[in-house]
Amino acid sequence: MIPRYTRPEMAAIFEPENRFKIWLEIETLACEKMAELGVIPEACPKALREKGGFDVKRIDEIELEVKHDVIAFLTSVAEHIDDPDASRYVHQGMTSSDVVDTCFAYQLTQAADILLGDLDKLLAALKKRIEEHKNTLCIGRSHGIHGEPTTFGLKLAGHYAAFKRAKQRLTAAREEIAVCTISGAVGTYATINPQVEEYVAARLGLRPETVATQVIPRDRHATFFCTLGVIASSIENFSIEIRHLQRTEVREAEEFFSKNQKGSSAMPHKRNPISTENLTGLARVIRATVTPALENVALWHERDISHSSVERNIGPDATVTLDFALHRLTNVVENLIVYPETMMENLEKMGGLVFSQRVLLALTQAGISREDAYRIVQRNAMKVWESKAQTTLLDALVTDEDVTAKLSEGDLKAIFDYKAYTRHIESIIHRALNS
Repeated sequence: MIPRYTRPEMAAIFEPENRFKIWLEIETLACEKMAELGVIPEACPKALREKGGFDVKRIDEIELEVKHDVIAFLTSVAEHIDDPDASRYVHQGMTSSDVVDTCFAYQLTQAADILLGDLDKLLAALKKRIEEHKNTLCIGRSHGIHGEPTTFGLKLAGHYAAFKRAKQRLTAAREEIAVCTISGAVGTYATINPQVEEYVAARLGLRPETVATQVIPRDRHATFFCTLGVIASSIENFSIEIRHLQRTEVREAEEFFSKNQKGSSAMPHKRNPISTENLTGLARVIRATVTPALENVALWHERDISHSSVERNIGPDATVTLDFALHRLTNVVENLIVYPETMMENLEKMGGLVFSQRVLLALTQAGISREDAYRIVQRNAMKVWESKAQTTLLDALVTDEDVTAKLSEGDLKAIFDYKAYTRHIESIIHRALNS
């Protein structure tokens, strides 16, 4: 986490203050249920509710000596309660992972809620631009080369559908990680009643882990971080599209450029796609957390802490960075400058070659074999290609006897109609927005 790519609400989730606040709540809830079960006196949870607290600096001081963060935390809490008869029952029958793992799961659900909100805002921004440009003709490309006509709205609809899937995946990943473990050393409940776990889980909006070996199984966390990685890839996919469209030779769309913005320290004319380039880089950072999360799944026996140092890094890094990236992408979409006239110029730049498939199909319908039809159309298309569109495909076709023997000039002119490519756009977009 660095300030440049950090938004305060997400960063606050992983601040020590919030982490220890969650730890205290877990300990307090556990004590409440244990007191209800008659395992510890009522004075313990009462003291925690009334006087429970901690001091982050004091915890750091104690940890320097004891080399154990949970023990340092419990010592600080005991100092705040200042009642040995109450504080000695805190953490009764629990192990450190009960607190740490439950807290981390809770933090990830908090982070997921922010990210789901980010996705909602991005989807809303995309929907607005889709409606605006659903009929804006442009060229569809494959391999970076002109393919066939499409609309800019349909381009955006494809990305909308991807981020809609992202929301569904993240919702499922949040459900996967929303678990609690209060099962004691090696997860046998030998020193704590399972009802305590059920109570803590319910109060935190979690559910008990099916089998916690002493830690929550890390396949859950791997699923969560893999989901963030896929979302990051969708961000990069969209960003690359915008970066290509902003290239000087294309210039069909570009990022907003503010009045006093500067594009280059050397070249005053520059207007660069800096936000989407930035997003491409941030996507790499987010995806870099996926492999460590996958490697965390394999732990020794009932537990080790090889995963701990990893998660202290990737937990905040992945969620904070993705939060920033989604916010930035939403801003890009909302303020994207679109040039329909340039889109049309580029669409017509290749002298009608984009209609080649329609000519091919018309010739097959007229009785020519597909192989011969392909050869005839390609032969004429190459003339146009090599003339750099000084000759149009229609001009070439009307002088080809193999073509005119089957199709009249009127038939050929009817083929060169953009409406043939847009007749289903409305229904595809409707499906994307409403499925």
